[in-house]
Amino acid sequence: MRYLLASFLLVLVSCSQTIYVVRHAEKETGIDMATMKPSTDPPLSAEGDLRALKLKEILVGKDIKHIFSTNTTRTISTARPLKELYLGMPIQLYSSKADSLDAFIAKIKGIKKGNILIVGHSNTIDDIANKLAAATVVPGDLKDNQYDNLYILERKGTKYKFTNEKYGAPPK
Repeated sequence: MRYLLASFLLVLVSCSQTIYVVRHAEKETGIDMATMKPSTDPPLSAEGDLRALKLKEILVGKDIKHIFSTNTTRTISTARPLKELYLGMPIQLYSSKADSLDAFIAKIKGIKKGNILIVGHSNTIDDIANKLAAATVVPGDLKDNQYDNLYILERKGTKYKFTNEKYGAPPK
């Protein structure tokens, strides 16, 4: 009986995984000096750099094995401090376009070992969290000034438990 219980607990633990979903940190809102137009791919602001470092602090020791980001400066820069902590771990790029999102979610669900960080945008992380949870856990796109949400999806078998924590300084 004791061996049966130990085996059950081992299976339960091996079927657990945590996926962390965040919006990129605060971005600069300036003009692209080369084109003199609003920048379409701005870097992080000073506040954003601090938030990215805070994210790294929170996720240290969380067994992150996979980091995903869209191909923009602000999302990659949000993930970079954690990537640098785990030398050799690449930031894997994904497309946030609606027609690619289902394939991305299937890819995430197919990863069975190690925890995952996904960095996205105000208009995509709700879709990612909702599709992973198979429920509406984030009601819609985030407001322009919302940067401090850390969405946590804990997988136990085929079910996900959702929590929303705040991290870093409250956005201005």
